[in-house]
Order: sequence, then C-alpha cells, then structure tokens
Amino acid sequence: MTRGGLIARVVATLGGLGGLRRHRENAQAELHQISGPANRKFDAVRSGEVAVRGNERARLAEEVPPPELDETPDPRAELWVALLLIAAAIAFAGFVVFYVVSEDTHLLGLSLGLGLVLAGVAAALAGKRVVIQEKTTDEYTDYGDREERREVANHLVEGKVGVTRRKLLFSSLAAVGAALGAATVVPVASLGPRVGEKVYETPWSAGKKVVDERGEPIALDTLSPGEFITGFPEGASKEEIGSALMIVRLETDELELPADRADSAPGGYVAYSKICTHAGCAVSLFRYPTFDETQPGPALVCPCHYSTFNPADGGKVLFGPAGRPLPQLPLRAGADGSLEAAGGFYEPIGPSYGGIREGPEKAPL
Repeated sequence: MTRGGLIARVVATLGGLGGLRRHRENAQAELHQISGPANRKFDAVRSGEVAVRGNERARLAEEVPPPELDETPDPRAELWVALLLIAAAIAFAGFVVFYVVSEDTHLLGLSLGLGLVLAGVAAALAGKRVVIQEKTTDEYTDYGDREERREVANHLVEGKVGVTRRKLLFSSLAAVGAALGAATVVPVASLGPRVGEKVYETPWSAGKKVVDERGEPIALDTLSPGEFITGFPEGASKEEIGSALMIVRLETDELELPADRADSAPGGYVAYSKICTHAGCAVSLFRYPTFDETQPGPALVCPCHYSTFNPADGGKVLFGPAGRPLPQLPLRAGADGSLEAAGGFYEPIGPSYGGIREGPEKAPL
C-alpha cells in the first residue's frame, strides 16, 4: 500500500470515530432533554419514575379495594347488652332499697357488686359485638375532597356502625348511670352521727330480769367480790346495742357512788353498759386488786384504746380517750333474790359525740 493510501485510511477511521461520538452525545441529549410546548424542557427520566409510581399506585388500588364498614346489625348482641344494663340498674337500685330498709351489709355488698359485674359484662360485650372493630391500613395523605370528609364525619356522628337499637341501649345506659349515681349519693346520709332514739330506747326497764348468756337468772350469790359477768335482759334480743351489761361485784365499803345512786347496787353489784363511750367497742376487761397496798383500785377497761372506768364511782373515766363516764344501769333485788333492773340507764349509751355527752335527764332513762 502506498503512503497516500495509508493516510487516506487513517483519516477515514478517525472520521468514523468522531461521527460515532457525536451520535452518542445526541442520543443522550434526546434522552434527558426533550423539547415540549413553548420550548419547555423537562427531565424525561424523572417523569418516567413518577409515571411508574403512579401506575404502581393505580395497580395497588385496583388490587386492594378500599375497606368498607360492615353496617350489618347484630340484634342478639344489642339485646343482650340492653338486658345486662337493665339488670345492672336493678341491682344498683336494690342497693338503695336495702340501704334504706335493711342494715344487712351482705345484701348491700351483693347488690352493689352484682351491679358492677353486670355493667362490666355489658361494656365488654358491647365492645366486642355491638361496636364494629375495623382495622385497616392505608397510605396517609393530607389531601382529600372537603365534601367527602364532611360526609364521612356526619356518617360517624349519626352512629351508623351497627347499632340499630340506639334508644333502647341509651335508655338502659341512662338507667344504669342514674341508679349508680343514687347508690353513690345515698350513703352520704350516713356521714356523721344520726342514731336517733337508739341511745335512749333500750330493752331495759324497771322490773326487767337480768340473765346470763345461757338465760339463767343472776342472783345475789352468783358472784363473789372481785368477779364479773356479762348480763342481758330476759326475753330480749342479745344483738341490740343496749342489751349487754358488764356486771361486777365489789365490797360494799368500796362503793363511792353518788348520793342519788346509793340504792342502785344491791349486795355490791353494779351494772354498766358494755359499749365503750369512746368508739363503741366492747368493754370486756375487769381489773381488781389482789394487794391493796400497792395495786390500784377496781376498774373496767376497754381493750381497744384502753379507756378505763371506775365501777365504784358511777363509771367515771380514770384513763384513756373516753369522753364521758360509762352509763350505769340501776339494779335491785327481786322477790326471789335475783337481780333485776330498777329502771333505765342513767346516761345515754354508746360512743360520745356532739349533743350526747350528757343525758337529757338526771333520772334513769
């Protein structure tokens, strides 16, 4: 090959390479920049990505339809919820009735507890079977048609979620609320002392026989000095607050009773209410000296807060938080030698509070 032919072939090769390079550059320019209307240019690659995402969303939307609320009511569940609420309301109302007409705390606790259990079961059943439990996932967006959102809000406010007997359910719920409110408010009436005439009306009266726990009469020779026994009125209930007595026998020379009570302790027997005047506990301890030189005198002691009373001096307080003397019951000996009441208590029985520290009369009640 001549020198001229070699040079011509090299030039042709270089020209072809240059043309190929220019073709690639033009192709890339056409790929990334495409002329549009009004000579606007946009990124074809990014637009393609957006188009792909839009197509993907459209495809997902077609494959996964939007969730729909099941508005099919469950009448049986709604009826059970209403019945449970009505039963709970009756139980709460029963608490109010029992509180007024009965003092049995078992009935009060049973009615209140039953009402709470029924109301809880009704709430659980309503949450599981009446209110629709719909769990969905969807892509969150801040946009949306205003009218559509308003329709959805109105739809939810109207309660179209399976509850078709709203009046019955709401009425039952209102009844439960009213009964529970009454059961909560009524016990407020018991705040503070309001015992009425219970502290004045006791089963003791003149001539009432004194018996022991077995119902046997207590005679003048039943006890020896320094001994005590619990006494009750013959034929009366032992459960009444004024029934139980603390009866002790002292030596007659130990007695220091007021002058108006000198005849109330036959044979050294003195009787006092068993209910402590501090907090209403049972006075159940009797202290009696066995060695007069060093030990204190006789005393009735309440084991709850250690209020101590002097049985030889009308039940006066010797020690402790009690606010007044232990009420004394006057005694006398019957025709058969057994003890009987000479009248009612000198003071009102029970714990002390405002207006009850002193009896209405000085004579036995």
